[in-house]
Amino acid sequence: MHADTSTNTDTSTDTAGARPAPAGAISAYVATLVACLGLASAMGIGRFAFTPLLPLMQHSFDLSLRQGAWLASANYIGYFLGALGSYLFDPEPGRSARLSLLAIAVLTIATGLTHAFSLWVLLRLLTGVASAYALVGISSWVLAVLAKSASRALYGWVFAGVGVGMLLAGLVGLAAGVWRQSPDRAWLALGACALAVCAYAWRPLGASPRTRAPARTQGGKGGLGLQGWLLAICYGVFGFGYIIPATFLPAFARQLIDDPAVFGWIWPLFGLVSAVFAVICARLFGHLRPRLVWACGHVVIAAGVLAPALVPGLDAVVFSTICVGGTFMIVVMVGTREAHRVAGAHSARLIAAMTTTFAIGQLLGPLAIPAGPLSSAVFYPSVGAACLMLLTAIVLLRRDGS
Repeated sequence: MHADTSTNTDTSTDTAGARPAPAGAISAYVATLVACLGLASAMGIGRFAFTPLLPLMQHSFDLSLRQGAWLASANYIGYFLGALGSYLFDPEPGRSARLSLLAIAVLTIATGLTHAFSLWVLLRLLTGVASAYALVGISSWVLAVLAKSASRALYGWVFAGVGVGMLLAGLVGLAAGVWRQSPDRAWLALGACALAVCAYAWRPLGASPRTRAPARTQGGKGGLGLQGWLLAICYGVFGFGYIIPATFLPAFARQLIDDPAVFGWIWPLFGLVSAVFAVICARLFGHLRPRLVWACGHVVIAAGVLAPALVPGLDAVVFSTICVGGTFMIVVMVGTREAHRVAGAHSARLIAAMTTTFAIGQLLGPLAIPAGPLSSAVFYPSVGAACLMLLTAIVLLRRDGS
């Protein structure tokens, strides 16, 4: 996959035309490992650890589905605020990544030290802010180091870190369920992992100098244009569609089989296919038109969103896990690549708009779930999300001018 696909939420740096400064003595492979682990902490723990732990928190603390939705939404609001803040204040990438990874570790540990719902909401909000800053900082830093690397496959390994983090969080949740441990211990274990990642990445992240995007031209002050708004809307629909299964798949599985040794494997599987498909995509799909791959991704995700709602059962949950988990990182990468193709020198502004609509979409997803049994509560939101995904797939293909 082309290098520009690794800036999916970097609203502060236009990497398409940036000329990165030398990155010192950090090798491409060390930078890849640091960025992979950093994204595992920022996204797998900071953003998505709540998903595999939600069934355990429901069982141990009588957490309602509505409360779970509010905790998920708090994290998504924080992520939106963090992405916006990173765009407005343009922090130094390495320093931003360092402090954000430390904040994720501290906040995750703090989540395991309290049972107060109001504090959980605050902690998930702040963790979302830190996750966005970490993602932007790590992406900018690793691009500067890998700019001269001849291996484009390294970018796939970088973004495989998101799936690796999900896999780790899922395995920790699985172990806690099988061994009848409190969710508190799972949060503390994940916080310790995040702290270890921060300690390992601290020195390398401080080794690279500041990199800035070139000044924007006057043309960048105008509107996004029809194509830009089209991409932003499609990306927002993607955020709304994928987040419903990404939030509730383990809860779906627990509702079907109340055995943590079974339902606990759903999120590790989600993370595994996400990591594997990110690497495969970087190698195989780079020569295809980004919008074609994007549209196909929407179709696959729509099928994954519909399956548990239309045909309740463990097979449908596994099918959804593979479809959504294996595709959502591909859509992130090719969506960003298409933004660079359409906007050129002004792609940072378009990526900022796409990130905003994506954040709004994934914020609305959990809030669209009404109170009631999960199987019936998700039916109409899932059908609506799938229809929107299919509609935007058609729009992407019809508007494909490449």
